[in-house]
Amino acid sequence: MVDVAGDETEFVRVLVVDDHALFRHGLLQVLRFAPDLAVVGEARDGMEAIEQAAALQPDVVLMDVRMPTVNGIEAARRIRAAQPAVRILMLTESEEEEDLYAAVRAGATGYLLKEVAIDEIADAIRAVASGQALVSPSMTTKLLSEFNAMSRRLEEEHDGRRLTDRELEVLRLIARGMSNKDIGTDLVIAENTVRNHVRNILEKLQVRSRVEAAMYAVREKLVDAP
Repeated sequence: MVDVAGDETEFVRVLVVDDHALFRHGLLQVLRFAPDLAVVGEARDGMEAIEQAAALQPDVVLMDVRMPTVNGIEAARRIRAAQPAVRILMLTESEEEEDLYAAVRAGATGYLLKEVAIDEIADAIRAVASGQALVSPSMTTKLLSEFNAMSRRLEEEHDGRRLTDRELEVLRLIARGMSNKDIGTDLVIAENTVRNHVRNILEKLQVRSRVEAAMYAVREKLVDAP
């Protein structure tokens, strides 16, 4: 945000990007009535948005997702790479989950559907300018569902790498430098059974050798350091 010379008011500099001229002009008219927002420019597509953002240095880019030449998601990615401090607020008709996730990954701070009341857009710009994340309620549900699914996938991956009690016993003895034969004697199991346990341990820990398994186990505190 910048101070306008001769005025103590702090303005949020806004760049408006939408390929639909009528909608874009409507946004411009509404935002110009907001005393704390300064519309510094407009663009018709993602490529113009990238160029205008570099030239105008806005605080917030209010941008559609689906546009010709360069879409809003790619534009967001490039703008954020060049100007990390810029906030990107997507304003779109797209309710596709893929667009939401891609926008977030590209660095968007907000994702609003165009069904939002137009007088709420100024408040949304203020919110993202202050560092808040903002997502339309219907899209928030989708975002949380994806987060929960991701958490489950990570938990399942972790469970897949979890060693059984017997495998932990074998791993502790591997870390002590014992051979398969000695491990079998110590645990009173067949050497071939030990070999199977070792293979499972290497696979679960995603390592290639007994030495790497021992180092991994010590590093992750699965066993005490030898």
